Amino acid sequence: MSGWLGRLRKGLTQTSNALSDGLISVFSSPRIDQKTIENIEDLLITADIGPTTSARLAATLSNQKFEKNGDPETTAKQATEALADEITNILEPVAKPLVIDTAARPHVLLIVGVNGTGKTTTIGKLAHYFVDEGHSVMLAAADTFRAAAVEQLRVWSERAGALFFNDPGTRDPAAVAFGALEAAKKEGVDILIIDTAGRLHNKSDQMAELEKITRVIKKLDDTAPHSTVLVLDATTGQNAHIQAETFRDITKVDGLIVTKLDGTARGGVLVALADRLALPIHAIGVGEGLEDLRPFAARDFARSLLGLDLS
Repeated sequence: MSGWLGRLRKGLTQTSNALSDGLISVFSSPRIDQKTIENIEDLLITADIGPTTSARLAATLSNQKFEKNGDPETTAKQATEALADEITNILEPVAKPLVIDTAARPHVLLIVGVNGTGKTTTIGKLAHYFVDEGHSVMLAAADTFRAAAVEQLRVWSERAGALFFNDPGTRDPAAVAFGALEAAKKEGVDILIIDTAGRLHNKSDQMAELEKITRVIKKLDDTAPHSTVLVLDATTGQNAHIQAETFRDITKVDGLIVTKLDGTARGGVLVALADRLALPIHAIGVGEGLEDLRPFAARDFARSLLGLDLS
């Protein structure tokens, strides 16, 4: 399988192998009893699907009728298909692509998150995606704290075919964002994507800075930012929940992008996030390439998570 679906399937291999092998082991028992259900629940928890969601999924499987025929692989395949359907049902309500308001000119995307989640890289990939869709894009370097951030974003803008804005005369992120919005309006670009410094979700002064950026750009456009997107690193597992809740409360996060799904056996964290927070999931990342970030599709993800065919 080639293209995006192939990369998605490959990227989730660590999680899917653990789950599929585990289900075969669980169904090696001649009976499906309470112990079997508990083992399924434990297996789902190890994939970071979360205890509450795992318990509900396991309970749902307990009500399914599977043909045993003494073949654990056959039963495991049936259970996996049923599980994929249930996970798809959880994910479908939150699978919402970023919708660009073309009347805004520009539609302002504010990208937030903690250190190390891959915000700047994600911005570059988003820019590439939107340029491919026919939009004009400007990237704004409002991460004034990390020494290499400005140059990194400049390189990504060149790779993506986007305009670039930086103000070397100030270290105030809000001032950079304000200047970028002025420039974007003057150039008539469709989308302005603002990079921000990585912030610890438990540092109130850093989080207050995000509020300041929002206040300042509203002086130019009282509807901006039109989308505030939180970038989460899948490898952080359940800590992603704490980050999402904190950022949502402070910056009114509109949706999520989940990165680094190719580097973890914790791909199930996406399911737990959807079930617990119900925040829109706009896109997912499964690699470092420009093409390795795409809109989130619930069924494709659920089946890839469990190693099933995507046909």
